[in-house]
Amino acid sequence: MPGDSTSAARRTTIRVVVVGDRATGKSSLIASAAAERFPVEVQPVLPPTRLPADFYPDNVPLTLVDTSSSLENRGKLAEELKRADAVVLTYACDQPTTLKRLSTFWLHELRRLEIKAPVIVVGCKLDKRDEQYRMSLEQVMAPIMQQFREIETCIECSAANLVQVPEVFYYAQKAVLHPTAPLFDLETQTLKPRCVRALKRIFVLCDQDMDDALNDEELNAFQVKCFNAPLQPAEIVEVKRVVQEKLADGVNDLGLTLTGFLFLHALFIEKGRLETTWTVLRKFGYDDEIKLADLYLSIPFKKTLDQNMELTSEAMEFLKGVFSTYDADKDGVLRCSELDDLFSTAPESPWEEAPYKDAVDRTPMGGLSLSGFLCEWELMTLLDPTQSFANLIYIGYNCDAPSAFHVTRRRSVNRKKQKTERNVYQCFVFGPKSAGKSTLLKSFLGRPFSENYSPTSSDWYVVNVVNQPAGTRKTLVLHEIPEDEAKTLLSDKKSLAACDVAVFVYDSSDEYSLERSSELLKDVARQGEESGFGVPCLFIAAKDDLDSYSNGIKDSAKICHDMGIDAPVHVSVKERDINNVFQRIVNVAEHPQLNVPETEVGRNEKLYRRLVNRSLMFVSVGAAVAVVGLAAYRTYAAKKNTSS
Repeated sequence: MPGDSTSAARRTTIRVVVVGDRATGKSSLIASAAAERFPVEVQPVLPPTRLPADFYPDNVPLTLVDTSSSLENRGKLAEELKRADAVVLTYACDQPTTLKRLSTFWLHELRRLEIKAPVIVVGCKLDKRDEQYRMSLEQVMAPIMQQFREIETCIECSAANLVQVPEVFYYAQKAVLHPTAPLFDLETQTLKPRCVRALKRIFVLCDQDMDDALNDEELNAFQVKCFNAPLQPAEIVEVKRVVQEKLADGVNDLGLTLTGFLFLHALFIEKGRLETTWTVLRKFGYDDEIKLADLYLSIPFKKTLDQNMELTSEAMEFLKGVFSTYDADKDGVLRCSELDDLFSTAPESPWEEAPYKDAVDRTPMGGLSLSGFLCEWELMTLLDPTQSFANLIYIGYNCDAPSAFHVTRRRSVNRKKQKTERNVYQCFVFGPKSAGKSTLLKSFLGRPFSENYSPTSSDWYVVNVVNQPAGTRKTLVLHEIPEDEAKTLLSDKKSLAACDVAVFVYDSSDEYSLERSSELLKDVARQGEESGFGVPCLFIAAKDDLDSYSNGIKDSAKICHDMGIDAPVHVSVKERDINNVFQRIVNVAEHPQLNVPETEVGRNEKLYRRLVNRSLMFVSVGAAVAVVGLAAYRTYAAKKNTSS
């Protein structure tokens, strides 16, 4: 499957910075490449030199930047290196000390400056090397390349004799447009996992008849898509022969298998044909990090801060079908191995890290039920719709974003209409340390009570389905806010825009815990009044199995009454008496006009606005009466004048 390289990287230019010890031939190398002849005289440091787009097949122009290695220019050198797309690091073939300086100074300096650009090591002045001490380039560079993996390739050249001068900057350009590092592990000589996953997805997309092999017709369609040229029958036979000679299971009676497909790409890379694999990846939408490029993940929706994305019924049905397909033993649970297989065409499994890793109920072996599987997707759609869409595409969803998502109505509109049509609610869980927040979240996932206390140090999300009495299914996301982070969160005036309901958990046996929760409730109320993103709130009296402190029930009821919200919900996770608390949270979220707390300042402002509006109404009515009276008088006067 050979083919021409592609400019799908969409670069407008590549900046190559040439560095190395003094008198190693940096300026002569640049001048010879640009003029295609050896300069008689060359200034110490050349200005930036441009190689035009048609200089190399990839049709991307290069800007070659010469540098000085003097101490007084180290600051400028560092600036240039940080702007580099590729670095050409030179030594002089006739000066062994400059070769030694690569590993004793220059490569360490690039690491110190955290330069991530690929490095091309170039031995200049090849024509001046003493043949008596000649060693192969491989012998010289193998130990250095073993230590410094950032070296992409090594080459020797002679600017004076124009030997391999153009090749130096061709390799530099190639290292940028077709880098080795994302595709291939040089140490193990194998394709990297993300590359394997991307190529597997491409294979699956090309396997139109889904028989786990690419037949001749499918191979030809793949070749045309990627390289704009069909394969001749003899070429297809040759491709299969090469694979089968090296890998017995690379080809079967139906065609080229996934194993053979991956082998071919590893073979191309080993032979230096990285542009072939990169062309394939870019034709299927992958960027330099082997993820789908942003262009392919565009979600053409505009939403305000108080709107969410939710999965459509079409997307949910697709996900149910995917679950069924990968549930090989049909036990209603995706085991870890089945989940890995499901996401084997994605860059990585998206639920291995926070906030998704510990967000749903799992089996003791880490498996996921259908409900937990769908909940993970709903959480990802709520928090990061672009990532959700990307992963839908990775696992085979073949439709556009509008078929996968819909935008919910604004929360402010829901309050005015006094109802909401959302299927997913996000609840912020506030409360002081040791109040019982984490225990409440764990109980939502059906986990047993534990006496062991470990404070939550960062935001934690859990998500589950809440079945309402009317038989409707709602998904509730509980977002625990550690006490230490509440102030930071509320300092952002827009932070409550994403919240459907806030709950305040306190230890019902601890007076301080109630006071602290009351303060947090007031903070949320004030922030809601100032920002316009007021949210319904609910007080939760946790640890109800413990004796309440004197006046505890009375004090908490008064706080709720004064703030205009429902009386506290008493729960005891230890005694398994949760008092339908999660249904109650959903009920509060479903009536966004109720249970919105008010501070005294907020009530006074609302009263003032009502009085002003009422006064304006009276003034308007009085003015209207006056206008009508004046009009009637004018009509009477006109009639009187006419009759006289």
